[in-house]
Amino acid sequence: MNLNDLQNISNNFGNTQRMPVLFLGHGSPMNAIEENQFVQGFRKAAHEIPKPNAILCISAHWYTKGTFVTAMDMPRTIHDFGGFPKALFDVQYPAPGNPELARETAELLAPVLVDEDHNWGLDHGAWSVIKHMYPEADIPVIQLSIDYTKPAQYHFDLAKRLNELREKGILIIGSGNIVHNLRLIDWKNIDTVGAGWDWAVEAREKTNSWLLDGNFQNIIDYQKQGTFLQYAVPTPDHYLPLIYTLGLKDQSESLSLFNNELIGGSLSMTSVRIG
Repeated sequence: MNLNDLQNISNNFGNTQRMPVLFLGHGSPMNAIEENQFVQGFRKAAHEIPKPNAILCISAHWYTKGTFVTAMDMPRTIHDFGGFPKALFDVQYPAPGNPELARETAELLAPVLVDEDHNWGLDHGAWSVIKHMYPEADIPVIQLSIDYTKPAQYHFDLAKRLNELREKGILIIGSGNIVHNLRLIDWKNIDTVGAGWDWAVEAREKTNSWLLDGNFQNIIDYQKQGTFLQYAVPTPDHYLPLIYTLGLKDQSESLSLFNNELIGGSLSMTSVRIG
């Protein structure tokens, strides 16, 4: 980051108390319209931190070749799912965007080429959780895509370049699920909190231990950790938002877990706060 980048951010957002970073286990899109312990956990997390000037979300559901950032004034609400009730498709989250923040985010990530996007909007990985935290939709939200051609270590290192945004009141949220295997859902227990296959229980216990111990390298090297994580992370899209969150942690910062439950056999709602 150079002085010009820092000056650009300073012009748009004054210095603030350093913002925490969140990873939110977003689970089913139905969490957007249901009342349960997990959405209560999202609200509680928002109440416990300063109100942000803007939000930068890295969602599992914007998985692209290359890296993009939303740069429109008013991002649309994307209903990127099927087979759910009409009430869910009726939800709109009309938060503004912030083209200036998008541009500055792209500059911070240089020399990685980050293209400004004017077509995407807010997918359900973003709006289904943020709507519970900030229901007035009065905080600008931008999204940063996940380049599927790059390994976890790349994303961990890339995230570090975003740290200056935290000093300007920007809340950075990763949204996905640590354990996420839709093919192995236990439909009889789809709404049973605490229901998990043996491998899911092991994955949750091991990753929780690594998170709390600060052993992030094991989390980055998830493909080397054994069968339990191969089942838990059959594809990396929902896992990589966690990697971005961890890449933003300073050594002196605390890390805590909330919404720390399995559901439906093969999903974990475990969420992480840093700072």
